[in-house]
Amino acid sequence: MDRVLKLASQRAVVIFSVSSCCMCHTIKTLFCDLGVNPAIYELDQDPKGKEMERALVRLLGRNPPVPAVFIGGQLVGPTDKVMSLHLGGRLIPLLREAGAIWL
Repeated sequence: MDRVLKLASQRAVVIFSVSSCCMCHTIKTLFCDLGVNPAIYELDQDPKGKEMERALVRLLGRNPPVPAVFIGGQLVGPTDKVMSLHLGGRLIPLLREAGAIWL
């Protein structure tokens, strides 16, 4: 858990992902299209990925826990939460506040 929270606080936007996950790909694409340069941690390619995955399951209360998005060090959640923020017009202001985008 400590490793996940430490990594999540080191950049404005952090995405925990699995390289073969289509929803992870969608979220990564969304943030890149918005001009964000997120830190992306592919759990299936990290030696401590299984440990981080278990911590994310505990944080999110769901399995699989990816994609898991943190903005400004705070857990935003999985795809449905991110898309809800985006469609509601609240994602861009949140990204600006975190310093992830400038415009």
